[in-house]
Amino acid sequence: MARKKRSGGEVSAGSMADIAFLLLIFFLVTTTIASDKGLAISLPPKPDPNEPPPDIKFNERNIFKVLVNSQDRMLVEGEPMDDASQLRDMIQTFVNNNGRDPESSDNPQKAVVSFKTDRGTSYERYIEILDELQGAYYDMYSKRMGLTVKEIREINDQEPSVQDAYKELKKELPMNISIAEPSKVGGGS
Repeated sequence: MARKKRSGGEVSAGSMADIAFLLLIFFLVTTTIASDKGLAISLPPKPDPNEPPPDIKFNERNIFKVLVNSQDRMLVEGEPMDDASQLRDMIQTFVNNNGRDPESSDNPQKAVVSFKTDRGTSYERYIEILDELQGAYYDMYSKRMGLTVKEIREINDQEPSVQDAYKELKKELPMNISIAEPSKVGGGS
């Protein structure tokens, strides 16, 4: 008997490209890409280039200054400070002064916390201090409303009467934190 030569089995590759294309489309459509939301800070509107900048005058006693240099060292009201956690009490005392101390703010509506950094300030230090500045206000809100700070941060989940009371409180005690444009590295303006 004569042996027949078997031909090697062929795999049809004609539809492989179609399958690969469909898989690619499937993964592109179903994949979710995580997007970092960053800091939730409302920026002021861009100034109109045709109008001169407004001349805003503040009484110096109504400004609480926090400066951080490129080595992450902090100056609070001109005095060096290492521990950022002390800022909360200082800000609360400053904001709630109501004119008692002639060196401090007139009232909560006029009190401004100014935060300025150098371009070399680390992100970690920036966030640490910004958290303390905002935390001081959230602490004041929670004390006045009788809620926890967590409940204040989740105020949109509360009933409408609590939300309205919170809006009124924010009018009485606005979170006036001014974040100045960073200076050049080394403290030059």
